[in-house]
Amino acid sequence: MPGREDIFQKAMNDGHSAAWDREWDNACVAYRRALEEFPDHPKALNSLGLALYQLGKIEEALQVYSTVAKQSTDDPVPMEKVAQLSERLGDLRGAVDAAMRAGDLFFKQRDTDKALENWVRVTNLNPEHPIAHSRLAQVHERLGHIQQAVMEYLAVASIIQRAGNAEKSKEMVDKALSIMPNSLEAKQAQTLLNTGQLLPKPMRGKGGTGPIRMAQVKELQQPGDSKSASGLDPVAEARQKALTQLAELLFEYSDDSPATQERRGLAAIMKGTGQISLQQAEQTKVVLHLSQAIDAQSKGSETQAAEEFEGALEAGFKHPSLYYMIGLLRFKGERLESAQRFLQNAVKHNDYALGTRLLLGQLLAKKFHFPEAALEYLEALKLADSITVPVEKADEIRQQYEPLIESHQNQKDETILRKVCENIKSLLMRPDWREQLHKTRDQMPKQDGEMLATLADVILQAQSSSVIESMNRINQFARMGALRSAMDEAYYAVQYAPTYLPLHTLMGDLLVQEDRTADAIAKFSVIAHSYSVRGEVVQASKLLRRVIQLSPIDTGARNRLIDQLIARGQIDDAIQEYLELAAIYNRLAELDMARKTFTRALRVAQQGKAHREWNTHILQRMADIDLQRLDWKQALRVYEQIRTLAPDDETARKQLVELNLRMAQTDKAMSELENYTSHLDSQGGNNDDTAVIFIEDLIRDHDDEPLLKRALAARLHHAGRVDEAVNVLDALAEDLVKQGDKQGAFEAVNQIVLMNPPRVDEYRQMLNQLQTR
Repeated sequence: MPGREDIFQKAMNDGHSAAWDREWDNACVAYRRALEEFPDHPKALNSLGLALYQLGKIEEALQVYSTVAKQSTDDPVPMEKVAQLSERLGDLRGAVDAAMRAGDLFFKQRDTDKALENWVRVTNLNPEHPIAHSRLAQVHERLGHIQQAVMEYLAVASIIQRAGNAEKSKEMVDKALSIMPNSLEAKQAQTLLNTGQLLPKPMRGKGGTGPIRMAQVKELQQPGDSKSASGLDPVAEARQKALTQLAELLFEYSDDSPATQERRGLAAIMKGTGQISLQQAEQTKVVLHLSQAIDAQSKGSETQAAEEFEGALEAGFKHPSLYYMIGLLRFKGERLESAQRFLQNAVKHNDYALGTRLLLGQLLAKKFHFPEAALEYLEALKLADSITVPVEKADEIRQQYEPLIESHQNQKDETILRKVCENIKSLLMRPDWREQLHKTRDQMPKQDGEMLATLADVILQAQSSSVIESMNRINQFARMGALRSAMDEAYYAVQYAPTYLPLHTLMGDLLVQEDRTADAIAKFSVIAHSYSVRGEVVQASKLLRRVIQLSPIDTGARNRLIDQLIARGQIDDAIQEYLELAAIYNRLAELDMARKTFTRALRVAQQGKAHREWNTHILQRMADIDLQRLDWKQALRVYEQIRTLAPDDETARKQLVELNLRMAQTDKAMSELENYTSHLDSQGGNNDDTAVIFIEDLIRDHDDEPLLKRALAARLHHAGRVDEAVNVLDALAEDLVKQGDKQGAFEAVNQIVLMNPPRVDEYRQMLNQLQTR
């Protein structure tokens, strides 16, 4: 039965509102609610596809747009989206077919620019596509783009010649010469044909590298054995993540869309903070090295791939995915020292921690450094074990590994250490490692209490329970209020496990309960540093947050927390901490430090995969500080950046006008005002009321500026509110006459005459009077 129109419209409005605020999760929920009423509604499907794309859910977005394309066979837009998303996922055949179809549909609608754009996309992905080149040649010729038409005809000639049709190839060359007889390229092609030589193959255009490399990465991926598993061991899984991320960076570099230009993935990770134009040479080198490295990987040339990846590193590209790939390839090439150095730079990142730990374990075992190898394997098991339990129990599991790891630090028996390495390697280095971990945990005896046992208890049969028993007694004493006895028990336990950090954390908790805040802060800070040195970024971050809770103005702790968050790739959390730090400096009236902090936050937002909203949010805070410092020129530059990133930001638009007026730059102020009202007009719909209210707000603060009142009158006239426009100009002319500004009054009255109001003759007479005075 048909759905309810009122529910559908409300859901769509909710979705549009959320999309306007860039709350894409909420937008998805609303659009799905609308589709429950009308499942095949094209507008709702298109809106859902956009929201999914903004969330980075490319595959889901592709499914939605594919549905729309099947339903609206004459609409080129969803087909174009299918092409773009297929390209993004490395499905070159699907992208080519969809782009070809979209181009044909746009051409039928006489939108030649979009048709050309889609056919060019086809030739970028498949330079030897004869139909696309033929379409381009014919349309360029019709539009008078002679040079482009010649090049496309020659491309068709080359493709046809290689297909064995020499006569048709000659016909295409002759066609090129007929429309441009002096073409050097066409003459050279004719000479090659006459001498029996092959014409050059068509070249791949700009923007084709990223999709090609993404397709190669997809081909390297083996199909998963189940829906919940990748079908890869952790090392291969991390390799796939690294290659995919590197291919995505290439894709972003080749994408010229405004959204991509706002946050260049590659430019962001390059060393330095200058503009893109200042780093073009380095970027070109990096793109070349990464592209050739991925290509070499797809062909099995791992030595060449490693050299190309190192070339990208030398050109200034720094990213955990790159360090991991170099470390992995050098390990495979038996260059162990080099591999170890690179892997140490990847171990802190969530995506590569488990794979890196396993690689380091194998590497150290090959060097017969079994104590260190066993520790790396235990760290790997700790990471893997934490995913087999509920999220809220993961920290508890990780902490229980601490005494186990400590006991193996003192283990001297090489046989035992070898066994540790072999057992963990056999459990984790397999495609079904997740499934195997869950099976092992399911077979473990259930615990009577709340504390879960670790997989290591079964796999390694370790004897490390005494410290945990001591901690249970400490907690019992603390609950009873016997804090001194609890601390005594802690000091007793720490003699036997001096490096067991959860025990030290518990001692810090006791110090807090004893109101010894300074001692607790010092304790937590040392523990956080120890976790950081071990590569335990999660635990280090938690301890630093404890320090900040105890002492919110501890800027050192907050800066260390930010470093940890960035190392883990938690860019949004790092930016939030930067904003908190800047707020502290602001409250302390240290405006210079606050602005520097915002600048660092902006750099991180542009370098990492942060939400795009952060850019404008941070810039707004920077502008606020510039206004507090009365640095109007700097504030103006910041608001200009906001205007570029967020053209609909009314606050930034108003500040641009006001700041220019304050700086006596009236022409620039009016230019900004005209720019904004033109932008409103370009959005479609009736935006006259918005523009009128905007100008009226400006007049309240700048009542002495006649140009604003004239702009208000012009907008009222544009909205059909002629009487109001005349009243504004009439009052303005009267004020200007009193001020002795006859020229200004003349211009105001003349503007009334041009509107041709009912009493226009009176205003013409007034014009004559002003001229004769």
